[in-house]
Amino acid sequence: MKKVYPDAATAMAGLVKDGMTLMAGGFGLCGIPEALIEAVKTSGAKNLTFISNNAGVDGIGLGVLLETRQVKKMISSYVGENKLFAQQYLGGELEIEFNPQGTLAERIRAGGAGIPAFYTKTGYGTLVAEGKETRVFNGENYVMETGLLADVALVHAWMGDHEGNLVFRKTARNFNPMMATAGKITVAQVEHLVPAGQLNPDQIHTPGIFVKRIVHVPNSAKHIEQRTTRKHTSAPAATGGEI
Repeated sequence: MKKVYPDAATAMAGLVKDGMTLMAGGFGLCGIPEALIEAVKTSGAKNLTFISNNAGVDGIGLGVLLETRQVKKMISSYVGENKLFAQQYLGGELEIEFNPQGTLAERIRAGGAGIPAFYTKTGYGTLVAEGKETRVFNGENYVMETGLLADVALVHAWMGDHEGNLVFRKTARNFNPMMATAGKITVAQVEHLVPAGQLNPDQIHTPGIFVKRIVHVPNSAKHIEQRTTRKHTSAPAATGGEI
C-alpha cells in the first residue's frame, strides 16, 4: 500500500470531520506536526477534541486552531503558554480535561496497547480524582484512569521510510511514539524520508504497521517556546603586568 503523499493537505484529505477526536504529538513546540495541523485548519472541521500535552502558543501549533475556533475540547497536561487558550476557557468557549503529565502519557500508551483502564496514585485525593473510581491496593489509595484513543493521530518524526517506520529525535521522542499507536489512523510528517530498508531495524521507534500515511516535510521550522539568554560578560583587561 502506498503510504507516501506529496503534501500535508493531500495526506489529510478526507480524514478529518466535525466532532472527531485527534491526537497531536510534541512537547511545547518541539516535535509538533505543524504541517498536519495546518492541514486540519484548511479542512475547516469544527467541534474537534484534541489530545495533546499542550496547545502550542498563540499562532503556532494548535494555537492556530484555537484562533479559528475549530477546537471544542482539549485533553492536556500543560497549557500555560497560550493566552488565547486561557481566554477561551475562562469565557466558556473551550472545554478542558486536565491530566498530570505522566498520567496523560500513560493513558495514551494504554489506549494504544489495548488497555482500557489502569490505577495510579497520582491525583488521589485531589480534583483530578473527582468522579473517578478509587481502590486500595496493599494499603495504598489509587485512582482509576481510562486509556485514550483518537480517530486520527498526527505525529512528527525525524526520519521515516516509505513503509512508515519512524525514528524520533530527542525531545520529540515523548508523546509522538505512543500517539502513533493510539490513533485509528496515524499520519506522520517526517523531516528525512528514506527508502524502505535504509533504517537500522534496532533504531526504529515506531513500526510502520501503525502508520497509514506519510508526508515529507524537510526543513521544518524549529520554534523556540521560551528564549532564555544571559548577559555576556567579558574578562577584565590585564593591567600592571598581571596575567
